Parts: sequence; C-alpha cells; structure tokens
Amino acid sequence: MPVYYRKVKQHAILPEKVKRYEELLRKALKSFEIGVQENSHLRKVCEDFSNMASSYYDDGMHFVEEGDLVNALVCFSYGHAWLDAGVKLGVFKVSDENLFTI
Repeated sequence: MPVYYRKVKQHAILPEKVKRYEELLRKALKSFEIGVQENSHLRKVCEDFSNMASSYYDDGMHFVEEGDLVNALVCFSYGHAWLDAGVKLGVFKVSDENLFTI
C-alpha cells in the first residue's frame, strides 16, 4: 500500500459529511451581502449566483429527504461553490472567513 494511504486515520463518513456541508451552506446563505450597486451590470451576476446557491441548497435537502446522500453532498458542495465564486469575484461582501475562501 502506498505511503499516502497509511496517513489516513479514518475515512469520511457520508452522513456526517452531508450534515457538515449542509450546515456550511445554510450558514453561508445567511451571511453574505450583495457587494455591488443596484444599477451595476454585476447585479445580475449577484442574483444568479445567489439563486444558484439557494437552488442547490433546496435540491440537497430534497435528496436528504429521499435518502440520496451522495447527490445531497454534491448539491451542498456546488451551492457553496457558487457563493465562493461570488466572493472571489468581489460581488458578495462577507465577514466570516471560516465560511468562505477569502
């Protein structure tokens, strides 16, 4: 077995990871602000990124209810990626460095 495999102490447990990512996205959705002016051409970008993140959260919760944890995790991860992209682009204002890649 390669050396890098021996360093893993415990593999991720899917239900715990889904819960962690759901909580991360839920908190992130509540903690960002639009960072551009109302009449800016980037306002549409803010709205699109925000709507995509919210939609992925809703889809993830649907998959949790259906017992499909793999797709739930994917949705929560994608949703957070939309918010992170908005932060990196500078269209969202955030203050919590633990929720976003700043």
